[in-house]
Amino acid sequence: MARSIDFTQGSIQRNLIAFAFPLFLGNLFQQMYNAADSLIVGNYLGREALAAVSSSSPLINMMVGFFNGMAIGAGVIISRNFGARDQKGLDRAIHTDIAFSVVAGIFLTIAGSLFTPAILSLMQTPEDIMPNSIEYFRIYCLGIIFSLLYNTCMGIMNALGDSRHSLYYLIVSSITNVVLDIIFVGYMGGGVGSAAFATIISQALSVILSLRRLFRGQDGLYKVEIRKIRFHRQTLREILRFGLPSGVQNSVIGIANLVVQTNINSFASAAVAGSGAYSKIEGFAFLPITSFSLALTTCIGQNLGAKEYTRAKKSAVFGIFCSITMAELIGLAVFILAPVLISAFNSDPEVVAYGTRQCRIEGFFYCFLALSHCIAGILRGAGKASIPMLIMFGSWCALRVTYLTVVLHFYHHIEIVYSAYPLTWTVSSVIFIIYMFRADWIHGLEKREKQRSVAV
Repeated sequence: MARSIDFTQGSIQRNLIAFAFPLFLGNLFQQMYNAADSLIVGNYLGREALAAVSSSSPLINMMVGFFNGMAIGAGVIISRNFGARDQKGLDRAIHTDIAFSVVAGIFLTIAGSLFTPAILSLMQTPEDIMPNSIEYFRIYCLGIIFSLLYNTCMGIMNALGDSRHSLYYLIVSSITNVVLDIIFVGYMGGGVGSAAFATIISQALSVILSLRRLFRGQDGLYKVEIRKIRFHRQTLREILRFGLPSGVQNSVIGIANLVVQTNINSFASAAVAGSGAYSKIEGFAFLPITSFSLALTTCIGQNLGAKEYTRAKKSAVFGIFCSITMAELIGLAVFILAPVLISAFNSDPEVVAYGTRQCRIEGFFYCFLALSHCIAGILRGAGKASIPMLIMFGSWCALRVTYLTVVLHFYHHIEIVYSAYPLTWTVSSVIFIIYMFRADWIHGLEKREKQRSVAV
């Protein structure tokens, strides 16, 4: 049985790497999982089918983004209770988190099934890919509860320092998805709906494995019981307080990305397919960013819960350094290998040209994306989730949408759409750095703790 990592003890560097590496592998398989549909659909069914799957991705991300942000808030509560050794609080946080994801999954299934055509029309989805887009997204929505439940279970295990089991389950799920995609689409000749069914089945498998682990319990830390899965009012309020900013942040970023996708849709299906292929490649490039951001949230949460302020500061510096270094090295590789990577999804020259252009405009700016995400993860672990929400709303949503709306009106070229991301990543990084140096994200906690000690 894998031992949970206690970030309040031992080597900071060793603990962060030991925790982040399984997350990295998990994210790698998650991205392979996400890319499988596009790879197989693009090669077997052509560029229109690839464009249909790609056009649905921002919509899916927007829908699940809010509730995945809420799961981040629950992870902060869980990691803090773990660091403080509060068994009762830990038990309530875990069961409330699961209850919330079940309700959210049911809601998204109904909403997604009802409003898909209207939303895709508003996104200016090209007519030649509209039927496939509707089919893929509606079928995907039937199993969206499994996506939310898996992310919730993974968040619970990660918050307790166990990043290994979520990796194991994701590997099994990813392999299942690839095999089913090949069978359903490649050998049985199914359309994009078959790829969506493959995703549902593989996600359901990962949920079954994760819940089996949680129901068995872990090292005496917790044990999930069906009769306890309900909303605990005070705990739900705490989860909302910590998770709502992250959920809102994910939602507004999702809306901004829908605007970006809408502008891409206005060019051609080849542009949609090329951008969709790039988004899958970009997902691989973001792996170290996501891994260290999640690791830092758990690490900072545990250490602040245990009042280990010096360890929290050292962890923040090390995590940021590792993330931005790896992100920039990957960005260089993406820049050089862009044509080869894009053609793996679809060899149509137009698709490759669009995707390569986007790779080379955005690749060298991954370091700024890494910096923003890592500082956001640190602040969430410190209980200041509203700060990254406000910064990312201003730069990744308001600025991005304004830039596209104004500049595209005068200069309608695809490069303007591609450049919106590097521009807003850079702006958010500058603001985050200023905040980290000037604000009391951790000094305030230290000061209050010293005041309490003097009073006692």
